[in-house]
Order: sequence, then C-alpha cells, then structure tokens
Amino acid sequence: MRRLALFLAALWWGGISGLSFLAVPTLFAQLGSPAVAGPVAARLFSLQCYAGLLIGMALLVLLRRERGAAVEHGATPTPEDLARAQQVLATMGFVLLGMMLALVQEFGVAHQIVTARASGGNLRLWHGLGSVLVFGQWLCAGAILWRLSRETQR
Repeated sequence: MRRLALFLAALWWGGISGLSFLAVPTLFAQLGSPAVAGPVAARLFSLQCYAGLLIGMALLVLLRRERGAAVEHGATPTPEDLARAQQVLATMGFVLLGMMLALVQEFGVAHQIVTARASGGNLRLWHGLGSVLVFGQWLCAGAILWRLSRETQR
C-alpha cells in the first residue's frame, strides 16, 4: 500500500508539473492566440483538478488505513507508533489542502476566468488567483510526495 500511495503522489505532482510548466506554455506558444489556447488550457486544468480530487481521495483511503495500522485498537501504541500516526495525519492534511485548492480553482476561479474573458472583467486578477491555486496544489502534491518518499526509505 505504501508504494501505491507513493505512486499516486508522484502521479499527482507530475501531472501538475507537466501540465503547468510544459503543456500549457507550449500550447500558448504554438497556437499563438490566447483566444484559441485559453479554452484548451482551461479544459486541461479542469481535467487535472478532477484527477487531483480522485488521486486525493485514493490517498486519503490509503493513508487512513496506514494510520489505523499504526495505532491499532485494543493494543497499546508505542511512542514510535504514535509519532508515525501523527506523520500520516500531517500528510493527510496536505492531501486535504491540495484537494480544497483544486475545488476552489475548479468551481470558483475557473468560472470567473471564463466570465471575465467574455464580459471584459478583471481577467488578470482571476488568472493570477487561478495560477496561485495551481501552484498551491503543486506544492501540496510535492510535500505529499516528499513525505511519502522519505517515509518509504525507512
């Protein structure tokens, strides 16, 4: 289960990395027009948000099982077990934060970007906020990957 969690974290972080730092900039460079590239990029980010939510849910299930194994019911946990359970709980916090950022991006900011583009609203503000949310997801996924890879080495 530990390797599956590590694989999922790598998939989440790698997906955001590839999309944000390679695919979308290439899309805008090759298509030339933001009016053409924008909707395609928006769809890619939407798909990444849903992928992040699914991966996050799977990670929460795996991490919850691991936390339960660290502190079994009926057994007296050792200080190492309690420390392990706290580490897993902190990792779960990063998962939840990354998922929350994806939800805000998908159901709050993405709509505002489309609306601002169509109505002449403050596109720069909403695009900047969307970028911050994607960067936050990338940081959370990176923290999860870092924590899980460090714990796997033990």
